Amino acid sequence: MTFRVCFIVFLISVMPVSSASNLVDFNKTFSASVAEAFEKYSIPGGAYVIVKNNKVIAIETFGHTDKTKLQKINADTIFRLASVSKSFAATITTMLANEKLLSLSDPITKYVPHFTLAEEGAAEQIQLKHILNHSSGLMPNTYDNLLHENWSMDKIIGRFNRIIPICKPAECYGYQNIAYGFLQSAIEASQAKSYSTLLQEKVFSPLDMNTASVGIDIFLKQANTAKPHILKKHIKTNDTDADGNPINQYIWKKVKVEPDYYKVETAAGVNASITDLAKWLIANLGYKPTVLSATLLKELITPRIKTKKDLRRKYWKEHLTDAHYGYGWRIYQFKDIPIIYHSGWVSGFRADIGYSKDLDIGFAVFINAESNIISKISSDFWDQASEQISLFSEKQALNSAISEFKE
Repeated sequence: MTFRVCFIVFLISVMPVSSASNLVDFNKTFSASVAEAFEKYSIPGGAYVIVKNNKVIAIETFGHTDKTKLQKINADTIFRLASVSKSFAATITTMLANEKLLSLSDPITKYVPHFTLAEEGAAEQIQLKHILNHSSGLMPNTYDNLLHENWSMDKIIGRFNRIIPICKPAECYGYQNIAYGFLQSAIEASQAKSYSTLLQEKVFSPLDMNTASVGIDIFLKQANTAKPHILKKHIKTNDTDADGNPINQYIWKKVKVEPDYYKVETAAGVNASITDLAKWLIANLGYKPTVLSATLLKELITPRIKTKKDLRRKYWKEHLTDAHYGYGWRIYQFKDIPIIYHSGWVSGFRADIGYSKDLDIGFAVFINAESNIISKISSDFWDQASEQISLFSEKQALNSAISEFKE
């Protein structure tokens, strides 16, 4: 046997047998690193899922629903999705547009007639598609602060007549929550059903997302829910880690579930378990075409507006080369691979979700604490998982090469 053939055979023998089994092996190490991070930052609880093709590779759960440690997190524990909810709202809105029940070119004033801006005619220029991709021209996070002030949505909308746009629609990116909430009016105007009912009928039930729901009332009635925690303080200790860095003690405070962002259901109103998110990921990877068609999925993840600020995100910035927003999803160029992604953050909860059609994998993670460690967990996953899949691709290429060589 020639040296070339020997070398190729050797390389194949030390490479993984399949991408799925490779991810199973990878998960053993990855779950240990996540558990270590949870312990280091005293995170009360959390969960993550990895999917490959149309199968769940791993669901891992950590800690407890709250700091009393009376109830463990399991695969059906319900978390708040916060802004990850936007992907559901965008999906429903785009579905309805494809069904000709509304048009993404409709001005938002058609559905929210009392919405006006300080610049005459400016409100009428904002279309549904501009709301979906945060290119409305409004300053970022307009009036989010008023959600905490016990103001009704009608009263908040009435304040927009003081706002002058920072650009024309489709010309600049400005992330919104209240304006994203306007989508609910458009969705509910398309037929005599509530947003939550439509989401149940068109997404949750067809995908068997059995614990998913919309709104605070149903969340508070559930027995198996994660409880929110905010950082009370961190204390310096005299200990150091293996790298010589000081170790801090993190003290978390359990807080009540806030109703603020539930006022904008299309922006931040969905609740779900990690099991539900696995089903949502599989559908978005294209394996439930009767629910989420290929045409719909393509429309949702088409890059619409550049988001330069994302390129400076902690933990992600070393990996990202480009970033855009589509309809309810961010599109990150992660090294050479597009990652479809979104994060969520409300009082006491964090959520991250992403998938890659190129790698055919998806990942979602929840924690019931306001810690940015979730960003490190997500970016580490995509960095390490993409390397594992690349190794498998190299093996396939070598298999092909050796076959050709033998011929």
